[in-house]
Amino acid sequence: MWTRYDLKYRLTLRISVVSALCFAAICAYVLFDIDRSVHARNERIAEITARTLQLQQSKMHWVNSPPAGFPDLDAVAAAAMRPGLCIAYRGGDGAIVQRICGGAEAQTDEPPRAFAMLYRRLFDPGREAARPVRFRDETTGDAVVWIDAGVMTADAWRELSRLLPVLGTALVLLCALAYAALARALRPTRLIRTGLERIAANDLSARLPPFDLAELSAIRAAFNQLAEGLETALAQRGELTRRLIALEDDERRHLARELHDEFGQSLAAIRALAASIRHSAAQDCPALVGECDGIARTASDMMEQLRGALMRLRPPDVDELGLAGSLEGLVAGWNRRQHGRTVFEINLSGDVDQLPGIIATNIYRIAQEALTNAVKHADATRVRLQLTLQEGPVSATLLTVEDDGLLGEAPDKPGMGLLGMGERVASMGGQMSFAATSGGARLHVEIPVPALSPAPTQPETACAA
Repeated sequence: MWTRYDLKYRLTLRISVVSALCFAAICAYVLFDIDRSVHARNERIAEITARTLQLQQSKMHWVNSPPAGFPDLDAVAAAAMRPGLCIAYRGGDGAIVQRICGGAEAQTDEPPRAFAMLYRRLFDPGREAARPVRFRDETTGDAVVWIDAGVMTADAWRELSRLLPVLGTALVLLCALAYAALARALRPTRLIRTGLERIAANDLSARLPPFDLAELSAIRAAFNQLAEGLETALAQRGELTRRLIALEDDERRHLARELHDEFGQSLAAIRALAASIRHSAAQDCPALVGECDGIARTASDMMEQLRGALMRLRPPDVDELGLAGSLEGLVAGWNRRQHGRTVFEINLSGDVDQLPGIIATNIYRIAQEALTNAVKHADATRVRLQLTLQEGPVSATLLTVEDDGLLGEAPDKPGMGLLGMGERVASMGGQMSFAATSGGARLHVEIPVPALSPAPTQPETACAA
């Protein structure tokens, strides 16, 4: 449950709980103060009653004809009587000799039963206050004062019911003010969350504005410093990746040239020597003709494999043939080498030949690696390559390679092919996603494209009638 509440709600709830506890303590203090004051008043009345009874006994002893009717509590009751109050004289044998009680007021509202039970258990409102009545250093009885438990409970509830609306209103206002203050103080957290979301979306230009609070200012400084450092590091990484990719392409071209000039010439010489030996063997030793043909076939197979390796190392000149022609040639070459075991399809949308040379070359390399992975690792029977150029305010190139290969055991880490493609995409500021399921695999690449210049239009020519 807690995870669904925001910080303002949590803090406001905690403030309300603490405030409610404080208000409960105030109510408890009021009840204790009421009980203490009532009991102190009863103690004073009991003291006055005891002294009055002692005075009455003294008069009866010194007067020749003392009046009858001891004890007389009317004088004390007339001065101290209140609703529910009882004043009594208890003789030495423990029996009540005389008692005067004030009647209870008509109650308009009875206290709740739960409150009455709790109050009586905590405070014992019917307890009595007693003072001894002495005559000639002897205790003749006790003056006893108490208040009816029901009357005292009703009085306590009446006082508390006057306080509860005030405390309740104060609690509501306090919660509302606390929530408003927290909402205003935590408003910058929305900006922080927005900045983090932009960073998560690879928008490293996100920066936080200045804040008034010192804690948030420290977060802002750390955030902006982290974003700047990350932006610089990724820019340096992108530049390094572009240089490494360019160096890798140069090394591939150099290796392809070496293989073509050295290994290719050697294979051609072997084929020529095999043909010459076969010609001589046909006249002098016909038994060697088969071996000569075998050498020639082996050299031809090696030459064919060399051509495939050279094609992978040094693709066709994209700048000369165009990206569309290079990709179509790549797909045609795979269809030719697979002999129907795997069918390759291509779909081009938009004038992809408008793409800058570096983007076109990288797209060709990514497509080449994706098709190779589909054949080697997925055991696919059908591979589909789709390239789309979306033109608009923000142009982008979308490359998708899908196959129906079987899902093998997922590796713990992505292979070198995926890593290499990811580095190429990252160097151009694009995004790549790869998903493999039981129904096949799908590679999707999106690369932003700078503003494209419109394709040159051919001048219209008028036809003579």
